[in-house]
Parts: sequence; structure tokens; C-alpha cells
Amino acid sequence: MNTVVCPHCQKEFELNEALKHQIQEDVLKEERGKYKEELVKVKEKAEQDAEKRVKEELEFKLKDSKNELEETRKKSGQLQEQLLEMTKLIRELKDKDKDRELEMQKKIAQEEEKIRAEEQKKAEESSHLKLLAKDKQLQDALKELEDANRKIQQGSQQTQGEVFELEFEEMLRKEFPHDKIQPVGKGVKGGDIVQEVWDARGNYNGKILWELKNTKTWTEGWIDKLKGDKRAINAEEAVLISEVMPANMKTAGFREGVWVTKQNFVIGLASALRASLIQLYYARTSAKGKDEKVEALYSYLSGVEFKHRIEAIIEAFTNMQTDIEKEQRYFQSKWARDNKNIRQVIDNTFGMHGDFKGIIGNSLPQIKGLEVEQLEAGDE
Repeated sequence: MNTVVCPHCQKEFELNEALKHQIQEDVLKEERGKYKEELVKVKEKAEQDAEKRVKEELEFKLKDSKNELEETRKKSGQLQEQLLEMTKLIRELKDKDKDRELEMQKKIAQEEEKIRAEEQKKAEESSHLKLLAKDKQLQDALKELEDANRKIQQGSQQTQGEVFELEFEEMLRKEFPHDKIQPVGKGVKGGDIVQEVWDARGNYNGKILWELKNTKTWTEGWIDKLKGDKRAINAEEAVLISEVMPANMKTAGFREGVWVTKQNFVIGLASALRASLIQLYYARTSAKGKDEKVEALYSYLSGVEFKHRIEAIIEAFTNMQTDIEKEQRYFQSKWARDNKNIRQVIDNTFGMHGDFKGIIGNSLPQIKGLEVEQLEAGDE
């Protein structure tokens, strides 16, 4: 067969075709060689061009970097200058702020001092007004204390008088059951108690007018008033009971037509006056039947009633003494409690005034009635 195998591609070709193929391969090989050479040249040129471009680019970048660095240096210098200017400005602003702050603090201190002075002035004025008010309250309290003390004493005396008046009425009723004991109403003239004397036989013998006083001083006008009351009710006897005796009289006595006695002797005096009225009654009626009256008098004097009267007088004096001692103990205890309470109020008032003086000093006004204050003022 006129065929050949291509050593390159291992294909079978006819001879003519093989020659053609060989020629094509040679040409192709030559072209490949040329191509490779051109390719190498192109590559070298490309590398040279690339190297040149890279070099140019590097030079450009280097130059640009230098320019940029120079510009950066210029900008950095400008920034430093600006920073220095800004730092200087900040420092000046800080100094101005400090000056303004100091000035503001100075103004605030001045305003605070002004406000403090005004507040202190107001406080002093308010304190002065409060002290004046406290001083007035203290004076009012002292006045009220004196009034209360006086009222307590008056009330105590009045209460004692009312208590004794009620007890005296009961004593009269108990001692003289046949008599009529009538208290005189408040505001009505005629003494305090009217005793109508009636004997055991139902005979009216006369009146005894009792007037009770409970004060610390004797008043001579009591006698004239009681005499007028005695005449007003047509009483045979009038008795003034008082713990304070007139001059030259110790316990009991007769003064200008009126009997005056202390409480201890009222029952004894009442028994004596009552017996006197009974005797006068029988003396006045003796002319109507002397024998009968003598017999009646004898019967009375020897009878149980007279005996009971004498025993009652003795018992009354004994009971009176016991009652008086009880009353003394009661009122002494009551007065002691009242005086203790009053003394406590007075001591606290003095203490409060002393506290005020210790706080305020001698500028505190003196208060009338505070002896300690007056003594201290005298010592200074």
C-alpha cells in the first residue's frame, strides 16, 4: 500500500498525502519556530515595556508619595500650628473661665452674706417678737397663776365655809331635834341659818340667827349687818361664827348685842342660848301659873330631857373636838397638795424664765413678780 504513518500524529496517509502532510508539518514547525522567536521577542519586549511601565509607575508613585509626604508635612505643620493656636485659645478660655468662676464665687459669696445677714436680721426680729410674746405669755401665766392661787384660796375658804355650814345644820338638827333649822338662801338677807327653838312640849321659845364667816381678817362691819338681820327677822339672839376674832377676844364673847364665837364652841353656845330662851319663855309665862311653871321647870330640870341635853352638850364638845381634828388634817393635806402644785407651777415658770435668760442674756426684759430675776439684776 502506498501509505505512510505520521510519526507525529500516528495517522496513516497515502504517499502523496504523506508528502503533503510532511511539508505541512515542516512548514508548521518552521512557523512554530518563528512564532516562538517572535513570541520570545514579544515577551521580552512586553517584559521590557512592563518593566518600563512599572518603573515609570514606581517613579510616579515615588514622586507622588514624595509630594504627598511633603503635603502631609505641610499639613502636619499647619495642624501643629492650629493645634498650638487652639491649645493657646483653650488655655485662655480656661483662664477666663477660672476668672469668671472666681468672680461668680465672689458674687455668690457676697449674695450669700447678704442673704445670711437679712435672714439673721429677720431671725433676730422674729426671735425678739417671739421673746416678747413669750414674755407676755409668761406675765399672763404668772397673772393667771396668781389669780388661780387666789381663786383656789377663795374657793378653798368658800368650800370650807359651805362644808361647815352643812355640817353645822346637821349638828343643830341632831342636837336639837325639836327645833326647826332653816338655812337662808343665797342672796337673801337674814344671815345663814335660822334656828327656831321649840321645847319638848311644843312651845315656841324664840329664834337664834347664825352667821358663818371664813376669812383671814376681821371686819367690824359684820356686827352691824348681823344686828340689822337680827332685827329684820325678829330674832332673840344672833351669833357670828368666825375663826378670826376681834381685838381683845380669844375664843368667844358678846360684842355690841351680838355673840361672836369660834367653831369649836358653837354647840356649847347654842345649848346655852337655847336654855336661856327656854328659861325666858317660862319666866314670861310664870305669872299665868307660877306653881304650874315651877313644877314644869322642876320636871324639866329633873327629867330625862334635861339630862340628855347636858349629856349631849358634853358629847357635842367631844365630837366637835374630833371633827375639828379631822377637818384640820383634811384641809392641811389639801392645802399642802394645792401649795405643792402651785409651787411646782411657780418653779417651772422661774425655770423657763431662767432658760430664756441663759439663751438671750441680759437683753431679756425684766418681768415683774420674778424675785430671782430682780435679785440677779441687783447683784449685777
